[in-house]
Amino acid sequence: MEKKLRQEPINIVKVVLFGPESTGKTTLSKQLARYYNTVWAPEFARDYLQEKWNNERKTCEADDLLPIAIGQMKLENKLAKKADKVLICDTDLLETKVYSEEYYGGFVDENLDKAAKKNQYDLYLLTYIDTPWEEDDLRDRPELRLEMFTAFETALKKHNCNYILLKGDKESRLKKAINAIDKIIEDKENLNSFSDSLIDLDMNFMHQNNDFRSNLD
Repeated sequence: MEKKLRQEPINIVKVVLFGPESTGKTTLSKQLARYYNTVWAPEFARDYLQEKWNNERKTCEADDLLPIAIGQMKLENKLAKKADKVLICDTDLLETKVYSEEYYGGFVDENLDKAAKKNQYDLYLLTYIDTPWEEDDLRDRPELRLEMFTAFETALKKHNCNYILLKGDKESRLKKAINAIDKIIEDKENLNSFSDSLIDLDMNFMHQNNDFRSNLD
């Protein structure tokens, strides 16, 4: 179980969108991925729970949280290998842990709790609740948005996570996020780049092809 929740090591900048429902996390994830010409890891829980709702007309239950966490880490580890120096994560296991605590009377699966504390990210973008509530099949508790926001910020402080608070319109949030991410990129060396990896593969192929032709001559 521990292996399935483990974050595979890779030298890239990992950024997490963090906060309550309907606060613009997915929109900003797409914007940042487009700006940095990289990939973003969507929220695995959305598809998982939408399928559950469609098939069973049931919402999230405590037993769903561990499969969701496993699916999220599998997705993150897969996409990290395709990232160009930066990976934008629409969520992480710490967010799943917060939801577990808030929705299920403080309950958190031991494996999820351990992994949420162990996995590391360079920056959290905490999204405030100054965005319109958009209802769908899965979202609930619009009247408790402030309480949920407080729970998320408390978790970041408790675990000493590096984070910035994003408020305002889309343009203001994007600009502030880019400034923070750029500073982290500047301080890191030899970041893994998927595009560089493709170039290396092309070069190796060319050398092998030239060697093959030389042997024929």
